[in-house]
Amino acid sequence: MLQNVIPAEVSLVCVLKPDEFWDKKVTHFCFWKEKDRLGFEVILVSANKLTRYIEPCQLTEEFGGSLVYDHMDWVNKRLVFEKFTKESTSLLDELALINTGSEKGSQQEQERPTDFNILPSVDPETVLQTGHELLSELQQRRFNGSEGGVSWSPMDDELLAQPQVVKLLDSLREQYTRYQEVCRQRSKRTQLEEIQQKVMQVVNWLEGPGSEQLKTQWGIGDSIRASQALQQKHEEIESQHSEWFAVYVELNQQLAALLNAGDEEDLTELKSLQQQLSDVCYRHASQLEFRQNLLQTALEFHGIAQDLSQQLDGLLGMLCADTAPTDGATIQQTLKLLEEKLKSVDITLQSLREKGQALLEQISTQASWAYGKDVSAENKENVDHIQGVMDDMQLRKQRCEDMVDVRRLKMLQMVQLLKCEEDATQAVEWLSELLDALLKTHVRLGDDVSEVKILLEKHKKFVDVAQSTYDYGRQLLQATVVLCQSLRCTTRSSGDTLPRLNRVWKQFTVTSEERLHRLEMAHSFHAAAEKIFKESTEQPETLVSIEVFDEAEGTGRSLLDRLTIPVIYPDGTEQYFGSPSDMASTAEHIREKIKSISLKRQQQHEKIQQQQKEQPATSSPDS
Repeated sequence: MLQNVIPAEVSLVCVLKPDEFWDKKVTHFCFWKEKDRLGFEVILVSANKLTRYIEPCQLTEEFGGSLVYDHMDWVNKRLVFEKFTKESTSLLDELALINTGSEKGSQQEQERPTDFNILPSVDPETVLQTGHELLSELQQRRFNGSEGGVSWSPMDDELLAQPQVVKLLDSLREQYTRYQEVCRQRSKRTQLEEIQQKVMQVVNWLEGPGSEQLKTQWGIGDSIRASQALQQKHEEIESQHSEWFAVYVELNQQLAALLNAGDEEDLTELKSLQQQLSDVCYRHASQLEFRQNLLQTALEFHGIAQDLSQQLDGLLGMLCADTAPTDGATIQQTLKLLEEKLKSVDITLQSLREKGQALLEQISTQASWAYGKDVSAENKENVDHIQGVMDDMQLRKQRCEDMVDVRRLKMLQMVQLLKCEEDATQAVEWLSELLDALLKTHVRLGDDVSEVKILLEKHKKFVDVAQSTYDYGRQLLQATVVLCQSLRCTTRSSGDTLPRLNRVWKQFTVTSEERLHRLEMAHSFHAAAEKIFKESTEQPETLVSIEVFDEAEGTGRSLLDRLTIPVIYPDGTEQYFGSPSDMASTAEHIREKIKSISLKRQQQHEKIQQQQKEQPATSSPDS
């Protein structure tokens, strides 16, 4: 029995006897007699003599040896080894059965019930981990140092267990690898069947209810509200499609993963599924996007049409309102506002045409995905509506343009009328300023004939300027009359500006005539005085006639008298030339010249008297 449990050949069996064993008991062991029967020698020895038969390194410390040995550890390891051996052997049988069953062919695999259990009773990963840990422990016992530095060798059964563990682990890894491949193939086939089912669900819904929903949506609406209602309906359809598109995205990702990791025999089927799914989904997505773009364009078109209609209504209301001429700035501002509104209408109408043309082009492409449905009637209705809106807006805009042209002409005439009135008033002010300048600054009468001539020339030009101003004012007032008749309105020009212009002109005329008379008298006075001074200087022997002296003195005195007389206007008002000091200075210069003339006259009279006295004395000797 002992030989059966020990693999090696037994040659000697040592039976240990306790200390003082022979002193207490009497034994009748005759082991030498059993040698022939047992096949090995059996001896009875004490523990202290055991080293005579066995090397100390093979004995534990309690038997006087140096062998490090932990029996409980050995028992635990033995139990682990036996458990691992049992589980691995059972697992190998199960895996072999599973793997063998999976290799019987695709037909048998298809006939296998869907609930066929291919899971082993024990987790292979756990068994493999246990085997690796056991093998690691056995390999570490080949050499392991204790804290005391004593080394020991593993037991023979441990050395024999290592190859068994290694062999079992190798077999387990091989079968487990095959098992994993079987599971992977089964999982891939199951996943492929699920994907095929889902793909058909997506395709059937899109080709069925999804297509029916799109077939019913062709209109674009005839207003913003109608287009918004259609957009809301389309968003509901898009929401339903989005749920299926989400399934498509998930399926497409799964198909892509299978294509990357799939076998060659599955590639064709996977690519066919992916292509079929993508074609249907992309077609429906394109149709939804096209419909959304069409409705968005229609909404923008109706929005622009509504905005243009409001602009035309506002422009028409502005044109129908009666405009009375107030001032040029207001009229110019109103005219500018009209031009801006008309320009805004032009821009909006152009935008409406562009958006309408784009909408017509989109409508013309609807037939390309009509699913065999005749959409010519729906398209014709949409096209007629769009064209009708654009034509109506064009006609309304043309009518407004005609009215704007009439209003522009009327307002330009108003501006011209107000400008004429303003310029006529300005002409009156200019004429008043000329009259004021004539009275206040045109005071000098000159010191000699040449200066008087210069003043006369200046006076003539000054009067010409005033005459031009008056004529300009008259022409402006005549133009206001014509414009008022054209505009059928009344103005204050004929009742206020014209009398003022005539009154100022009459005052200017009287004043300028008075100025002219004074300058002419001053010219006569200075001419006579210069003649007297010249003859008396250049021809002292020649006597100046008394009439010349009388004329010069009389003209000078008349001029002095005239300087004291005010200018009397037709309305009875009076106005003096210049300031009193200016007139006093002018009069003083004339008086000085009259005194000089009187002095010359007195000198000539004395000379005549002297000549008369000398004449009798010179004539008596002759006589």
